[in-house]
Amino acid sequence: MSFSYPKKEKLKSQKLIEQLFSEGKSVSAYPLRMVYLKTEFEDDTQFKTGVSASKRNFKKAVDRNRIKRLLREAYRLNKATYFNNISSCYTLMILYIGKDGTDFASVDKKMKQLLETFSKKVSPE
Repeated sequence: MSFSYPKKEKLKSQKLIEQLFSEGKSVSAYPLRMVYLKTEFEDDTQFKTGVSASKRNFKKAVDRNRIKRLLREAYRLNKATYFNNISSCYTLMILYIGKDGTDFASVDKKMKQLLETFSKKVSPE
């Protein structure tokens, strides 16, 4: 798995997002939370991932966009380490649920914890 985050790995389908939040399970590593759902895709993608930051906690779009950029970058750098041994297809949504801003080092550390927890939960399947 490469260190890229191409367009085909981005979660954009409204139907898939609604299904994810209605039927999905979640894991947390505060201030991050991941909702995941085992699915099948038509294309050869293994994961489709989206990121989100709450408008309630971050009023300015600039702040939300910065958090989402940090989340995408941390995911991009760490996904290869944790997802190489997973054979199933998953839909993922990573949410920033903290109320204050952050820096990349802390987001990266928490993303590693989150992906570690996720891979432990789904690997016995």
